[in-house]
Amino acid sequence: MSVGKYVRFEARGAAAYGRLEGERVEVLSSAPWAGGRPTGATHGLGEVRLLAPCQPTKIVCLGRNYREHAAELGNEPPRDPLLFLKPPSAVIGPEAPIVYPPASRRVDYEGELALVIGKRCGRLKPEENPLDYLFGFTCLNDITARDLQKADGQFTRAKGFDTFCPLGPVIATGLDAGGLVVETYVNGARRQRGATTEMIFPLDAIIRFISSVMTLEPGDVISTGTPAGVGPLQPGDVVEVVIEGIGRLRNPVAA
Repeated sequence: MSVGKYVRFEARGAAAYGRLEGERVEVLSSAPWAGGRPTGATHGLGEVRLLAPCQPTKIVCLGRNYREHAAELGNEPPRDPLLFLKPPSAVIGPEAPIVYPPASRRVDYEGELALVIGKRCGRLKPEENPLDYLFGFTCLNDITARDLQKADGQFTRAKGFDTFCPLGPVIATGLDAGGLVVETYVNGARRQRGATTEMIFPLDAIIRFISSVMTLEPGDVISTGTPAGVGPLQPGDVVEVVIEGIGRLRNPVAA
């Protein structure tokens, strides 16, 4: 697949998909993984508001996929991919505020590389290549109410609040994901840095495992785990997830 950057955006009150060409957005007739073609219309990047770059039916996340992150939370690395879900209602786009829920006193950032599925994927056969079902890559911030995660003993409430899944700013295609660097910054200071080479489970194994459990639909998102260095956010902070080749996902934190 050729290198490209795709966005979902709002202009003049309407949402659409587009291909980013420098500082211009080339409008597409539909989602690029659904065969969207250029319509001939364009917008300046400064004339549009970027939204989350896809509308997933589900966000499947991996827990403890970096050994150092598992260790920092006092957990053993998993023997098989540890899966949990974030609801689509948690998704927000670049610059949208992460809202601190009144129920929590400790909300953490978790910067991650996310995969966007390009075609329906379920129960893959041994001879099938899972990466053939991948459309591209984006940034995701797996916002987590850490105190509620510990209190509940499971992840649903702690990771499921509205605004707890910032996604974007683009979907990048054609990247070599073998050594991408994932960084998270809070108020300009770097808090996390890890590389995809440090993952316990590689990308093809992740897709294959998930497809053995549930069918993945085009536009669905898989978040591949966070490096060590997770920590708290406070209202007024600005958090950014930066991945080379994709860009910078920036979100303020609001009370």
